[in-house]
Amino acid sequence: MSEKELFEGFRLAHTMLRVLDLEASLKFYCDILGMKILRRTDYPDGRFTNTFIGYGPENTYPTLELTHNWDQKESYDKGNGWGHLCIETPDVYKACENLSNAGIKITRAPGPMKHGTRVIAFCEDPDGYKVELNEKIQTS
Repeated sequence: MSEKELFEGFRLAHTMLRVLDLEASLKFYCDILGMKILRRTDYPDGRFTNTFIGYGPENTYPTLELTHNWDQKESYDKGNGWGHLCIETPDVYKACENLSNAGIKITRAPGPMKHGTRVIAFCEDPDGYKVELNEKIQTS
């Protein structure tokens, strides 16, 4: 079986983050970064809520799964293997201006990527997860 046949039909479906304050996270990702809530399910017996958000339908676009454990009182340890999420935007400078005006912490000002050709910046979500803003490459 070829590698193409072996992975036929595979796609990145979602990334999951555990969040301390679901409403603050939804405000950040949906109200500020423009994602939409695709589905939200409460699991009372497990005492958690899963909310899937994204920029398009779950069956074709990768999504972000926000898991809120109802009894969690302390921030989660991010570990030393975690990197960041990346959101493409047409204008990183404008996106950072809007984020900053909304009270979002910019941790790396917009500018050229070191050793690269793209414009990037970083901010933090309400739980301290790093979010890269990456300027969409213009194609002609």
